[in-house]
Amino acid sequence: MKVRLLCLALVALSVVGLGASGSVASSQTNALFLVRGELLADPPSGSSSLIVDVAGGNRRALRLLVGQSSAQSFAVGPNTQYLRWTHGVPTVVTQDNLAEGDQLTLRIRAPRGSSLAQLLATPAGNVADRGPSPGRPARPLWLFKGTLNAPASGGHLGIHVLDGNYRALKAMLGQGQDQTFAYGRRTIFIRWQGRVPTLISPSQLVVGERVSIRIRARGAASLSEVEATPANHVAAHGRPAA
Repeated sequence: MKVRLLCLALVALSVVGLGASGSVASSQTNALFLVRGELLADPPSGSSSLIVDVAGGNRRALRLLVGQSSAQSFAVGPNTQYLRWTHGVPTVVTQDNLAEGDQLTLRIRAPRGSSLAQLLATPAGNVADRGPSPGRPARPLWLFKGTLNAPASGGHLGIHVLDGNYRALKAMLGQGQDQTFAYGRRTIFIRWQGRVPTLISPSQLVVGERVSIRIRARGAASLSEVEATPANHVAAHGRPAA
């Protein structure tokens, strides 16, 4: 009996230990910190930091900046990727292409619960540069995500909608998941391979792969009106993981 009780106690302790280690691992899971702002100074060649006057970002990042100066120095490293966006088309560039006054968006993956100091010391994974005056879109964004269920042809492509932004998901209430969207000669098609974008044609989309569709339309538009509006961007992300 004593031996049996001892074994049960050891099992209980091992379960507690696993639970504790699991909670520690989950607390260390990386989260996305998104920061937008103006580059305040040309970075010297090979610089390990960018000085940015922060003007926006996601809630996780902005919460750390409450009560702090808007000008902060963010770390970058050899694995940081730089993208230059021109008329909606991204191009992979080097750090030397950044210039004072450019509007940047930094994507940083850091442990949940990071302090501001920890965030600033974590090299950004991606820096998007939209130049000195990117302007603001005249219409709100409708974002739909799903899988391509038919080849893109004749100015239309069909997707099985699985996700999207709030505006898009609200319009999907009571609707079927299979929807057809329009595209035109100004629609930009991009394939992402890892973190590298490549311009493609509509015919290069593959049935079954993940796609996201970005449309600029009236905020009060109906789903049918949005679908009839040619998309601004269509991004292909490959087949979903098994």
